[in-house]
Amino acid sequence: MAPQDALTGWDDKDNAEAYVAFTRTHPMYNATSRDLACRGELIDADLVVDLCGGAGATARAILGLVPDRARVVSVDSSGAMQRVGRRTLSDPRLSWITAPAEQLAEHVPDSSVDAVVCNSAIWKTDTLAVFAGVARVLRPGGRFIFNIGGGFAGVHHPDEHTVRTGPSLNTLIHQVAARDHGYTPPSKNKGTAPKLPLKTVTTELAAAGLAVVGTEVTAQHGTMAEKKAWLSIPVFARPAGGGFTHAQRMEILDAAYALTTPDTVTVTSWLVVVAQRPTDRS
Repeated sequence: MAPQDALTGWDDKDNAEAYVAFTRTHPMYNATSRDLACRGELIDADLVVDLCGGAGATARAILGLVPDRARVVSVDSSGAMQRVGRRTLSDPRLSWITAPAEQLAEHVPDSSVDAVVCNSAIWKTDTLAVFAGVARVLRPGGRFIFNIGGGFAGVHHPDEHTVRTGPSLNTLIHQVAARDHGYTPPSKNKGTAPKLPLKTVTTELAAAGLAVVGTEVTAQHGTMAEKKAWLSIPVFARPAGGGFTHAQRMEILDAAYALTTPDTVTVTSWLVVVAQRPTDRS
């Protein structure tokens, strides 16, 4: 079935199918999921939450680390993503809750969770509300592990500068859209602050009663071919504005990709944060 000529968001069947197809073929989400899950100290966990879990890529990584007795709960607001997840990931230890991340504490008992893991989505949420909910459901000593895209966090791994060999595919897409369609890219204000820097994250976590116990800027290495596949998923297709249909965005993507070499290495930076509910909290 051809993609719809609109960006209808995450709760769209075509987008969910495209997203899951990407996770099966390319390592990005599986690699970042394993990285986060390994930081959760899950070997003795009884209950783990995969927050903003989508179709279950991170839940799969968690299930590979927790003991057989453990339960994993995947929470996401997209019914479409979870329907695909239920079809492609069957494990009796895994249950699905369709709800926004901000409503986590309404669906999981207080002080019952050993770890909450959130991959590639925390900046899309109301972080103050989410952090408060996570603090409620974590047991004392429980961990909250999440990552923030480098652009949102205002961080860059050194590999971004040492590996880059030319313009990014996003840059080429905007150039092609301007050249062939009269598109005017949004102006970049160099003085614009990042949406979710570590200082803000630390302050908001502390307000919720959580303490940062570790941070790291990591680099996810891929290829231009993988980046093209990622930008083919409807919610990620570019340009985001301009009134383009999905078909037009794919034409622009193909034209931009033709200006690249498929095996050119790409680097995506992530700020990884590990927080914890103090053990002495009353």
